[in-house]
Amino acid sequence: MKYLSIIVLMVLSLSTANAQQEKLQKATFGMGCFWCSEAIFQRLDGVSAVKSGFEGGVIANPSYEDVCTGTTGHAEVIELTYDPTKISYDELLEVFWKSHDPTTLNRQGADVGTQYRSVVFYHSPEQKTAAEHYKVELNKTNALGKPVVTEITKAVPFYVAENYHQNYFNKNANQPYCRLVILPKMEKLEKVFKAKLKH
Repeated sequence: MKYLSIIVLMVLSLSTANAQQEKLQKATFGMGCFWCSEAIFQRLDGVSAVKSGFEGGVIANPSYEDVCTGTTGHAEVIELTYDPTKISYDELLEVFWKSHDPTTLNRQGADVGTQYRSVVFYHSPEQKTAAEHYKVELNKTNALGKPVVTEITKAVPFYVAENYHQNYFNKNANQPYCRLVILPKMEKLEKVFKAKLKH
């Protein structure tokens, strides 16, 4: 009887873990340098994992050096796993559009090239509809003063970037790029999205 109870408990905990895994969803965004994007989305309550990588190109398993040439067609992106009961896809889109300049084509600040393009890779028809609707509204209301040029396209294979790119800001906060480029974005995040952040 004791063993039966243990087995039942094990099965119940496994099914609970599976149910929690099943409700998690993926989102993929490109908004310039993935070091910045990763640092921002890691702070959001409901986001359980963020990976920096490459998507949208013509070769498999590109290296960072390959992508930097601007010839592979990949964008620097983050693929994140989130719990839609804690943060909605619409909220993720809001953070995405307010945390970079989606009106500049193939460029974010000093980072220039197709690898730095503004892009949403959608994982479902619902994500596609939400992203397209949001973009139309931004353009209709001229919310940013210029047209939004963000590409909205179906998710294709995502390739994880080298280890040294993962968790970059947390490991290298004192590097000049982190202090000059990422830190101001994090300070803006604290002000604009304070209620959505992990405590």
